[in-house]
Amino acid sequence: MGSSDQTVAALQKTIGYSFRNESLLIEALTHPSFLQDNAQAGAHNQRLEFLGDSVLQFILTDALYRTFPEDREGVMSRRRAVLSKGGFLTQMARDLGLDASLRLNKSEEDSGGRKRASILEDAFEALVGAVYLDSDLATTQRLVLAWYGPLAERLAVSEDAENPKGRLQELIQPEHGNNALNYLVSATTGPRHAQVYEVEVFLKDRKIGSGTGSSKKAAEEAAARVALVTLRTTSQ
Repeated sequence: MGSSDQTVAALQKTIGYSFRNESLLIEALTHPSFLQDNAQAGAHNQRLEFLGDSVLQFILTDALYRTFPEDREGVMSRRRAVLSKGGFLTQMARDLGLDASLRLNKSEEDSGGRKRASILEDAFEALVGAVYLDSDLATTQRLVLAWYGPLAERLAVSEDAENPKGRLQELIQPEHGNNALNYLVSATTGPRHAQVYEVEVFLKDRKIGSGTGSSKKAAEEAAARVALVTLRTTSQ
């Protein structure tokens, strides 16, 4: 599946940046699988992902240094790891609409690649790299930090990033009790050896998050992370 002119235009509006060189954006959206069936389609996004990873690390390091002046080096490293890996980048990619804009071949599409966390994380980092090449570091910093929003709020969800379900239970228990959360598998895609699970989490009858993962447990944890963001945002 390719990225049409309309898709590229809509995505630029969503991310809040207009590319001077749109081929960089298209490259950022191109998974290596796409070139297997479209050899003349240009480059895939792995070089941009490599660059974007380093740019993102610098932006987050600088922002954390300024936001948390009392933090020791080890604490800042842990905070940066939370913000630059795993579920956060996957959710950021979805929030920006990268999942719908990816260029994948049919095999990857049919196996659930559009929802696969590793593909979405790579696409987000590739987008950062593309913006950096198309503009400059200052512009990329402003844009990335606008996507993230206040870092303290993002991190409030992630202090117990390895146990998001437990953190979510702690958050809702005082008001709603022990049995108010329900995790439901809403979809399963891909072949049996590489399935992608999509899970929705409900607080009583209210859907508060959804997530995907290569196992039911991973999808539940991803959904819990999104729910934590949702509840903390709406409670302010």
